[in-house]
Amino acid sequence: MGTTGMLTPNLVLGQTQENNNIMENKTRPKVLFFDVNETLLDLTQMKTKVGEALNGREDLLSLWFTTMLQYSLVTTASGQYEHFGYVGAAALQMIAANNGISISEEEARNNIVNSLRGLPAHPEVKEALSQLKKDGYKLVSFTNSSNEGVKKQFESAGLTEYFEERLSVEDIGKFKPFTDTYTWAARKMGVKPEECMLIAAHGWDVAGAVWAGWRAAFISRPGQQLFPLAPRTEIVESDLKKVAQLLVKYK
Repeated sequence: MGTTGMLTPNLVLGQTQENNNIMENKTRPKVLFFDVNETLLDLTQMKTKVGEALNGREDLLSLWFTTMLQYSLVTTASGQYEHFGYVGAAALQMIAANNGISISEEEARNNIVNSLRGLPAHPEVKEALSQLKKDGYKLVSFTNSSNEGVKKQFESAGLTEYFEERLSVEDIGKFKPFTDTYTWAARKMGVKPEECMLIAAHGWDVAGAVWAGWRAAFISRPGQQLFPLAPRTEIVESDLKKVAQLLVKYK
């Protein structure tokens, strides 16, 4: 589904003229920031492994992921930090316990950390990244995963060569979508918030970016939706190749 169809909920809920004008902004962002998990990397393999750890209860996968996100926000809101993989492992233990399944901390961590690090890229990703890089865009990954984690993810998926920089929230100790985290990433790359564009497959991530003064492109991977109460996202497409085809037309 292209941009117009996906943006209907935002129009229904009321968008200001200022937000509508975002769609007319075709100037190039100075830096393209890419979320990693699900945006670039296919989580199908990981979901299968998590389902196995939950005794085949693949119906619990969505609950596990939202619980992981919830508690990553809890740690940041409380002034704490843990590796995203460890938060995911803790969430796995919680979901398991609520369904009469016993998983030790070591088992949960091994399951989550190992499955996160062996994910393949979505089929269109390498071609799209190559097109954007060839066209002169500066590509930077920006993830809730740890520095070591994303390094191994990129090595495994063959994505290292496409990016000039890898940014992890580990270095600021605050998970996306906290505004401070986007502000830190822009400052780290030496650009203003309005010169940044986040490309992500999570409604909460693009919402956080736009509220932090960034531009954003949403990839509507299966099961992902925009947050209807957030400002309008500049680009909405079903895969990264379609996003790239739009961005190379920007001047």
